[in-house]
Amino acid sequence: MDLMTFFLADWLGKPAWMWLAFMGVVVALLVLDLGVLHRDQHEIGVRESLLLSSMYIAVALVFGGWVWWELGSQSGMEYLTGFAIEKSLAMDNVFVIAMIFGYFAIPRALQHRVLFWGILGVIVLRAIMIGAGAALVSQYGWVLYIFAAFLIFTGIKMFFAGDGHADLGANPLVKWMRGHLRITDQLQGQRFFVREPHPKTGRMVLWATPMFLALVMIEIADVIFAVDSVPAIFAITTDPYIVYTSNIFAILGLRALYFALAAIIHRFAYLKQALAVLLVFIGGKIFLADLLGWEKFPAEWSLAITAFILAAGVFWSLWKTQGQSSETSSS
Repeated sequence: MDLMTFFLADWLGKPAWMWLAFMGVVVALLVLDLGVLHRDQHEIGVRESLLLSSMYIAVALVFGGWVWWELGSQSGMEYLTGFAIEKSLAMDNVFVIAMIFGYFAIPRALQHRVLFWGILGVIVLRAIMIGAGAALVSQYGWVLYIFAAFLIFTGIKMFFAGDGHADLGANPLVKWMRGHLRITDQLQGQRFFVREPHPKTGRMVLWATPMFLALVMIEIADVIFAVDSVPAIFAITTDPYIVYTSNIFAILGLRALYFALAAIIHRFAYLKQALAVLLVFIGGKIFLADLLGWEKFPAEWSLAITAFILAAGVFWSLWKTQGQSSETSSS
């Protein structure tokens, strides 16, 4: 197989060069992020977080423009809708990440390192989940209706759910890791593993640090959130390329935005309800399109309704929480 044949070979419905171009952009962003902008471990402030996030969003939108130009307006709108939905659904993840960092006492100066390596895990895990979802939908079209019903059920449940925080100390995975792994009591700088003497034998052995436990819990949290977000984007489009690229760009940007969001997340008190309505809409439009005899729910309508629901949730939250501090809202 010559090089040109390889680049034009079909990978999940798209030529290989399109996938390689996307991965090249992602690798370049990660190298710039860790190798240049954050070569030294430092505490990321709100200003730096917003600037970095703006860079990620700009790259994601430019990529979306290229998708629009290369694949057409339908694919372009589906990419933008998927990006907006994934970005919004991942907001809930900020609460969980902040709770994990607080429980394991990870200082802000080291949090970016955990999030960065967490991104690499997300890229692989989302690829597996999306690949499996694409295979199921292509072989069994009725799976899409199961996804839709699941989204409606999840949205209704989310709308009426409380805001209670889970006790990480009672989490079965945390208990298992503490019972089966050698874990240091304190952080060891920025390291996930260290070699220290065994307390009984004195032999040098490998120990995990709380940094590693935090990384594992963040990866697990992302898998749990992906159970909602991946079906949501499949309800927008079944094109694996659009699903995967919109997913990854949204997650890359959210990790950058985390440090700013963590300080003002209390201002988005009603965003959960808006996300719940959004999930119900995404699932419901699959059935609505069938009832109306449409081949597919119009992409421009989907994008406009998604933007309206999210904007309404954000503005309502900001209006209802004006003047509140994080301490006031959490009390």
